[in-house]
Amino acid sequence: MINKRDVLKLLAAGSALGLAGCMQKTQSFNAVDITGADYAKGFSLKDAGGANRTLADFKGKVVVLFFGYAQCPDVCPTTMTEMAQVKKELGADADKLQVVFVTVDPERDTPEVMKAYMGAFDPAFVALIPTPEQLAALAKDFKVYYKKVEGKTPTSYSMDHSAASYVYDPQGRLRLYARYGAGTAPMVADVKALLQG
Repeated sequence: MINKRDVLKLLAAGSALGLAGCMQKTQSFNAVDITGADYAKGFSLKDAGGANRTLADFKGKVVVLFFGYAQCPDVCPTTMTEMAQVKKELGADADKLQVVFVTVDPERDTPEVMKAYMGAFDPAFVALIPTPEQLAALAKDFKVYYKKVEGKTPTSYSMDHSAASYVYDPQGRLRLYARYGAGTAPMVADVKALLQG
C-alpha cells in the first residue's frame, strides 16, 4: 500500500509510473474557471449590421463576451483596448479569438454608434444590441448588473455595470470568468490554453 508520503516522493522524482502526468491533466487558468456553470449559456441578438447572432456563429473560436456601453469613460475602453492587444499577441491564432460586446445602453448605442465604437478597437469585434426587454432577460441569465445613473440632462446619463468578461471555448462552452483589470498576459495564456483544448 502506497501512503501519501510515498506518492509525494514519486511525484517529486518524476516517477516513471507517470503519476505526475496524471496530475497535470486538469487545466489551470488565470481567470476563474466556471466550467459547467448552468448560466450564461448563450444569446440570440442582433449585431450592428442587423444580423441575428448566436454563440454558434463563432464555433471554432474562443469567444470573450463583455457587457458595456460606448460612452463608458473607463472600464469599457480599457477592456476593449486590452482585448485588441490580446488579439495581436496571439499572432497566428489571432483569427481564433472573437470579442463580443453587448451594450447595456441600447437607447444611445445605435448600430452606427456601435460600428464606429468597435472599429476604433478592432473592426472584427462584434457589437450586439439587445432591446431593453432582451437586455433585462440577458442580464438575469448572465448574472450581470446594470443600472442607469441620471445625469444633468436626459441624455447625459451614465450606466453602472458589471465589468468582467465571459470566456467560451471553441466548442461554445462557458469556461472562464475574467475579472476586469487582470491585464493582457493572463488572458493571452488562457486563450491559448483553450485553443489547445
